[in-house]
Amino acid sequence: MMPSTGILALAAATTLLVPQAAADYLALATAYRATAPYLYPHAATTAGYVRDAYCVPGKAGAGGLGYPHFNHAYDDSLDPAKPTALIYVDDARGTRRLAALEWVFTGQGRPPNLFGAAFNGPIPGKFPGQPPHYKLRVWLWKENPSGRFALYNPDVSCRPGTTRPAPTPLFGPPVRSPAACTPATAPGWWTKAPEPEPERQEPPCPSAPARPS
Repeated sequence: MMPSTGILALAAATTLLVPQAAADYLALATAYRATAPYLYPHAATTAGYVRDAYCVPGKAGAGGLGYPHFNHAYDDSLDPAKPTALIYVDDARGTRRLAALEWVFTGQGRPPNLFGAAFNGPIPGKFPGQPPHYKLRVWLWKENPSGRFALYNPDVSCRPGTTRPAPTPLFGPPVRSPAACTPATAPGWWTKAPEPEPERQEPPCPSAPARPS
């Protein structure tokens, strides 16, 4: 067994050699302790996080994300104890449990670094008024085969019917503008009407308003 003086000397030397790594480890420990009360979604909503009713899938082959709960009062927070989002996934029994945390940075200039990892971005705003931003996702409560700071987790998937529906057109199929449907020069005996382009499918032109009788 190593004498206590040797252990203290080794710890001191390690701290001197990798002070940033030690700080990153302590920051992760802080995030772990601070978010332990939010293992289940009801605790997050009680604390002011607003849930997204839909599961967020990832890109093909990348896995998924789960159900984010946002508190935009923590946008631009670099405090390990105050993430912008808490992300939940369904376990084998269908119970949602905390899986990942997310920090969002909307400031200008060089993106920050937290836990020894760089933020991803810039990312376009997700809702009206949100500027381009950077984000850091940390899979602290669920192991991620793609890495602790990967955007998606291959072990996470969205059950059928839980993802956000695709938007539907409100006013029927699109139509071409009147300008696109009106030739620049009306055809006459001196001009030849343009030949139709059967291989090109254009949206229908709007109907002309009826003339008053």
